[in-house]
Amino acid sequence: MNADELKARQAPLKTAYQQDPACACLTLSASGELAPGEQTVTIRTPHTTLRAGLHPAAGGSGEDACSGEMLLEALIACAGVTLQAVATAMGIALRGGRVRAEGELDFRGTLGVSKEAPVGFAAIRLTFELDTDASDEKLATLLRLSERYCVIYQSLKQPPELAWVRLPG
Repeated sequence: MNADELKARQAPLKTAYQQDPACACLTLSASGELAPGEQTVTIRTPHTTLRAGLHPAAGGSGEDACSGEMLLEALIACAGVTLQAVATAMGIALRGGRVRAEGELDFRGTLGVSKEAPVGFAAIRLTFELDTDASDEKLATLLRLSERYCVIYQSLKQPPELAWVRLPG
C-alpha cells in the first residue's frame, strides 16, 4: 500500500471521527477458557487458537505460550505496524527491517520468593533495524511519530485504569 492508498483508506475514518468523536471509541476484547489443573488458558480469536501457560522459569513445561512473551509480541506487532504506516504516510521507503523487544523480569516476584522483587517487567527495550535510504533526520521523526501513535507502547508507558472483576456464577 502506498501513501495515497493509505490516506484514501483512512480519510473517511478520520472525517467520521472528527464529526462524531464517539464513533471512534471502541471496546476491544479478548477472552480465554481456563483448563483447571493445567494452569493454562486457551485463547480463541478469529485469527488463531493459542494455549498460554506458565513460563519454564515459573514451573511451566515450555510447551505453551508465555503471557510475558505475548505482551512483548503484542508490542512489536503494534510498533512494527505503526512504524510501517507512519513510514508510508511520510513517503519513507522501507525495503525491510526487524523489530525486537526485550523485557527484564525477575521471577522471584511472581513466585513470591521475594517481596522486594517486582512482579512484572522492570524494563522493556524496543530495537529497530530498518533497511532504508532515509536520512537520520527522517528516521528520527519516523521513530518519534511511531512511538506517539503505537497503542501498546503508549498503554505500557502510561498505564490505563485496570480492574479485576469477578462475575457471579
